[in-house]
Amino acid sequence: MAKKGKFAVGAILGAVVGVFAGILTAPKSGKDTREQLRTKAQKAKVDVTKKAKVVADKAGEVAEGVKAEAVDLKKRAENAVEGAKQGFKKK
Repeated sequence: MAKKGKFAVGAILGAVVGVFAGILTAPKSGKDTREQLRTKAQKAKVDVTKKAKVVADKAGEVAEGVKAEAVDLKKRAENAVEGAKQGFKKK
């Protein structure tokens, strides 16, 4: 999961940098370039915010799953210990 998250962040950042590099090297007036940069930056901000929420939601789901597994593992361990105690008491 961590590798996919890092890859996604890298891909998003690479795309954003590529867009801005393309705009800055395009043959337009300064005013047009600034306006285009402003528009693209606002769109990138919205896109990144949406993607960050998706990643945060997924991380929350994974955390809940891990927590549930930990609780289950704890219960099984407690049951195993209790079973072992009962086994020793019988002897």
